[in-house]
Formats: sequence, structure tokens, C-alpha cells
Amino acid sequence: SSEVLEAIENVIEDVLKSLAQKKAPVLTLANRSGWRNIEFKDSVGLQMIPHCTTKQIRSDCPRSAPKFALILKILSMIYKMVQTNTYATKRDIYYSDTLLFGSQSVVDNIINDISCMLKIPRRSLHILSTTKGFVAGNLSYTEEDGTKVNCTCGATAVTVPSNVQGIKNLISHAKFMLIVEKDATFQRLLDDDFCNKLSPCIMITGRGVPDLNTRLLVRKLWDTFQIPVFTLMDADPHGVEIMCIYKYGSVSMSFEAHHLTVPSIKWLGLLPSDLQRLNIRKDVLIPFTKQDQNKLASIQKRPYIACQPMWKKELDIMAASKLKAEIQVLTSLSSDYLSRVYLPNKLQFGGWL
Repeated sequence: SSEVLEAIENVIEDVLKSLAQKKAPVLTLANRSGWRNIEFKDSVGLQMIPHCTTKQIRSDCPRSAPKFALILKILSMIYKMVQTNTYATKRDIYYSDTLLFGSQSVVDNIINDISCMLKIPRRSLHILSTTKGFVAGNLSYTEEDGTKVNCTCGATAVTVPSNVQGIKNLISHAKFMLIVEKDATFQRLLDDDFCNKLSPCIMITGRGVPDLNTRLLVRKLWDTFQIPVFTLMDADPHGVEIMCIYKYGSVSMSFEAHHLTVPSIKWLGLLPSDLQRLNIRKDVLIPFTKQDQNKLASIQKRPYIACQPMWKKELDIMAASKLKAEIQVLTSLSSDYLSRVYLPNKLQFGGWL
């Protein structure tokens, strides 16, 4: 905590020095949104380059002055929380003054900017993000406050902890980890007792685009157990995008890639080639929208696709067919096809990329 306080004090000292010299204070932030500042490394995924381009948030410019003020406001809130050892969620911060902040996304963005500027992970800033992910299966651990958690598969899952760094005594006999894109598929697999039927495993869902805690947990489990990690996504550009976030990270959080990415993740399904292989009827597939086409084209240009020839092939199949499929299309073959046939065959015969 002394490191966090010192980092904030340094920022404020610079502001005061500028004022003392009758200069307008300026904050320098890394450009988190551009691919220009990102390099791709096989072992880490997308990470920010050391000398990246920056932008200045000036206090004397009408366009950036409001943001300058909000950054200082949130810095002062973080400083108080670290001093008093209290925590707040991003929502708490937004609701402390909704008129001032205007929207939740403004708060989220500034918190990421501050984390990147100070080079300190969000958790150490005493800011919690609300968790939306679930975990189930052969796993138990102890939370920071001493609560023992057992995820062994019942019909209910456990919410991903809000302080992933603080969990300890992780125990598991799982043979693999399965990341499921959607909550509905995750619940269906729970109902079918998938975690125990085939071989013990851990299942995780970020319920769509994963939040920070879900990504931190996937990384922590991989670091701890070093077991294979598979993803089960819809066969559409959105599903591929989500899988890439788990595996390679995202541009906006590239400054934290080392804690968040798991480059060994494998694409288990639903593969575009599976749709042909299983003779899925055309009438249960969904035609691409313009948005899908744009999203797929942007994914195909990314640096990590070049080193994944098999992925590239699958994306080409998707692009040529202009059709997408949700995992639920497998129910057109039989109601429990996913857990009874599809996943066991894939896992047994190595049908992943």
C-alpha cells in the first residue's frame, strides 16, 4: 500500500510543481486503445510496448479539463481507501456522484487509465469489479477472509471470487479446464453432471465477454494446476473474439497481460468445420449480419491469427459460408448431444485446435 500511496503522491507533486511555476498541469497517459502500441508475443499474448505513444490530459484545454479533474477526483478516492484499508466497487465510485461522472463507462475507463499510468493492478488500488462469472467442478479453495469454498459439481455453480489474488489452498484433481462462453450452455452441462461423468474437470463461464476476475481466475488455475484449458464457444465472430480475450488478452488491458492471458488455451468447439462434419441443417444456422462480417474481417487481420494456421482455416470456412451457429444447434441432433456425444468424442480423440 505504501507503494500505491507514493505513486499517487508523485502524480500530485508534479501537478503542484506545475502550478508553482505558473504552468497548466498535465497528466500523461499511455494510448491504450490503438494497435500501434501493442506487440504480440506467443508466450504472453498482446502486451503494451515499453515506449508506447502517449496522450496528454491538459488542465487548460476545454476538451480535456473535465477528464483531468475526474482523474484527480478518483485518485483522491483511491488514496483514502488505501489509507483506511477499505474497498469499493467501480459501481460504488460511480454512484458516489452520478452527476459528476455522467456514466459508469467513464468511471471504468478512468480507473483503467489510472491503473496503467501508475503501473499498479486495479486490485491494489482497492477497487473491486463486480463479478459475473461462475465456476464449478473439481475445485476447492480458501478465500482471503478464511471462508472455505467447494465448487464440486452440484446443480449450482459458485460465483467467481471478487478477490482472486487473495484465494489460497487451491485443491483440484481436475484433468482439464473447460471455459464455456454462455451461461445457458454452462447450466446445461451442470444439469447433465458433465464435470463428473467424463473425468473430473473445472468449468468456468464469464457469461459472454469475461470480466477481469474471471480472466484472473482462469490464469490462476492454469498457473496452479498446469492442466489443459479448452474453450467452448459459439461458431461466430463474437465467440472467436471472446476466446481470443482469454487466450491473448485485449488491447485495452494489454498493460496487465502478464496476469490475465493463458496462451496455451485450445479451441475445442464449436468449430465451423464441425457444422459440415455433423451435417447440421442449414435452416438452424443464422446468416451473418454486416456487423459479423466486419468483426470477422478485423479478427482475420490480427497478429495472432498468422501463427495459428488451423484457426485461420476455420475462420475462412466461416467467412465463405457467411453463416454462424450457437452451441445450442447441437440439440437439433439430440437434446443431450453436447454432453453425451460431442464433448466426450472431442476430448477423447483430440478434436481441438
